Amino acid sequence: MAPKTPPLPLYEIKYRKNVISRGIELFILFLLFSLLAYRLLSLKNHGLNLPFFLALICESWFTFLWILIVSTKWNQVEPKTYPLRLLKWTSEFPAVDMFITTADPVLEPPLITVNTMLSLLAVDYPANKLACYISDDGASPITYYSLVEAAKFAKLWVPFCKKYNIALRAPFRYFNANLSPPQDSSQGFLEDWKRMKDEYKQLCEKIEDASTQDSEACDFAGDFGVFSKIERKNHPTIIKVILENKEGIADGLPHLVYISREKRPKHPHHFKAGAMNVLTRVSGLMTNAPFMLNVDCDMFANNPQVVQHAMCYFLGAKDEKDCGFVQFPQYFYDGLKDDPYGNQFKLLHEYFGRGIAGIQGPFYQGTGCFHRRKIIYGLSPNDKINTGELRDEYLQKTYGKSQKLLASVAQTLSAGSNIIEQLNSDSLSSTIEEAHQIGSCGYEFGTAWGQKLGWLYGSATEDIHTGLSIHGRGWRSAYCTPDPPAFLGCAPSGGPAIMIQQKRWATGLFEIIFFSKSPIIGTLFGKLQLRQCMAYLYIQLWALRSIFEVCYAILPAYCLITNSNFLPKANEPSMTIPASIFIIYNLYGLSEYVRANESIKAWLNNQRMWRVNAMTAWLFGILSATTKLLGISETAFEVTKKDQGNDGDDTNNSNSGRFTFDDSPIFVPGTAILLLNLSSLFIGILDFKQGRDFEWGLGEVICIMWVLFIFWPFLKGLFAKGKYGIPATTILKSGALALLLVHLFKFYQ
Repeated sequence: MAPKTPPLPLYEIKYRKNVISRGIELFILFLLFSLLAYRLLSLKNHGLNLPFFLALICESWFTFLWILIVSTKWNQVEPKTYPLRLLKWTSEFPAVDMFITTADPVLEPPLITVNTMLSLLAVDYPANKLACYISDDGASPITYYSLVEAAKFAKLWVPFCKKYNIALRAPFRYFNANLSPPQDSSQGFLEDWKRMKDEYKQLCEKIEDASTQDSEACDFAGDFGVFSKIERKNHPTIIKVILENKEGIADGLPHLVYISREKRPKHPHHFKAGAMNVLTRVSGLMTNAPFMLNVDCDMFANNPQVVQHAMCYFLGAKDEKDCGFVQFPQYFYDGLKDDPYGNQFKLLHEYFGRGIAGIQGPFYQGTGCFHRRKIIYGLSPNDKINTGELRDEYLQKTYGKSQKLLASVAQTLSAGSNIIEQLNSDSLSSTIEEAHQIGSCGYEFGTAWGQKLGWLYGSATEDIHTGLSIHGRGWRSAYCTPDPPAFLGCAPSGGPAIMIQQKRWATGLFEIIFFSKSPIIGTLFGKLQLRQCMAYLYIQLWALRSIFEVCYAILPAYCLITNSNFLPKANEPSMTIPASIFIIYNLYGLSEYVRANESIKAWLNNQRMWRVNAMTAWLFGILSATTKLLGISETAFEVTKKDQGNDGDDTNNSNSGRFTFDDSPIFVPGTAILLLNLSSLFIGILDFKQGRDFEWGLGEVICIMWVLFIFWPFLKGLFAKGKYGIPATTILKSGALALLLVHLFKFYQ
């Protein structure tokens, strides 16, 4: 048994000295307040001038958002963990249950899931303290077959990785980075390397061959009989123990369990949150590890010491309430140069993420996160529960009627700090029958699952909803940034996939504001810190921000069409205020990219995509959230397509990173804004050539040029063909909308 306190700290958190950055951010805030003061003092002169009044409203909103940003980024942290100290301090480690979720074998190819699974099975941690559970919400026999074949390969791959201390333990990444073995390798390594490469090639061929077969024509004999004639959304619970470390060998392979929860047409399934709760219950029954890791099927373990890094926080915290969960930032592999889609989020992690970590801790991001099981079971900090207090009636009402699960829950809740020895000693095979029961779609009826404990229901962003509840109970979270990064995933490529993801995020984040566990409620009546509440509000208001972004983007067009203005003239002293905001804000944003070793082009791309998303995907997000909150429709969880390549193009291809379109209505607002601004610029040029007196000035023209820069991919799409071109139906709809706005503007004039 390890000593209670390590002789040296297992982690350290240092705060950045960002005095200059704070000063610039406060100066920008001062300029924003100055602009609002100018608007208010000038109201008498402008009267009911619509663009002037609308600008005041939008700029007030942007000022509010800037306050949220400044508050969040104020205390940025530099965390550091010491896994070597952990290894010297103790040889006894707590058990960890690892969860992988996949939902669609087409959008999420099984080979991606297989590589994630192999990377987790091969981490540097005692195998007898690990169990890997894979949730397949697609109930795909191809996925199950792929996992079974990959488990055979794992018996070779895991020993190979540990014998030679391989750094990359997802084979597709390892063999991509090592097309040939190092020249100075030993003869034994060369032989093992060639064998591994051949074995992995055969595994890929088996999976590809299985994926091309019609499932109805497949032979479902033997272990695959359960998949015979099942429907994806109408089938019983399927649980298969693929690997079991019966002897508890530390150098062996971890447990590997396949789960496809029961689904019935008239029962709610709650998407990923429902799958995570089934994983929690089944793992609690089978292994009951005190800690749980969850990753998406495309987020492979890039750092073999990832579990050790997480344990540095859990075991090194003086008070466990300071480490409710450990979140690793999401980074992506094979990111296109200069981030043309603006979806690698490097700067968001570098400044915003580190800033949140300096308050109450990072948000739960849905993947790459280690949880304390008892927190997922609803425990609050400093709660001390004795076994006698856990009445059977209370447990059944809260956690369900499975007696074996209730015994497991009682053990977890009453374990206190004794997390090293807590592990279910029963064999996995002996618990399968009971596991089928708790994996049924009706098990949660009348319980607190998804309402007060587990992964919470009701939002498309179950991760933020769940993490907010944990922070609201008073727990803090830890931000872990090891080198190399702990997990790497694949970012969506192409316009449609990005828009679907952004729309889902905006929808789920916005609707949480109206839940009983919203940030405001959590601050007023819970233990959520005020600045943490402000950080949550910043991302949860993405959808609402779309309205102000759209209004501000059409303001200059309105002014040129109606011969009015919303900005001071170039020769007026007050023009220095908006000009200074524009220049200083952009230069400061550029400096952040330069300090993070990013290019100027990456900054331009991110500036563009941030606003494209705001005026397209986020706009549809608020429409989707509003209709759901009004009871008009239900939100559909749209799975983002996972690719191992980049948009289907070679990275050296001239089209690599080029924006793609489809016939989705999500592209209509952006195309309409582009056409509206082009039309207004044409009208303004005609007025200028005809020598008419005009009220608009240089400021409005610069704004229009900025909008055209933002929608440059859409402008190129107007003249391109194929997937790089905007469909004709979208152009017609957008053109009609732009024409309608032009007539409305002229009518109002």
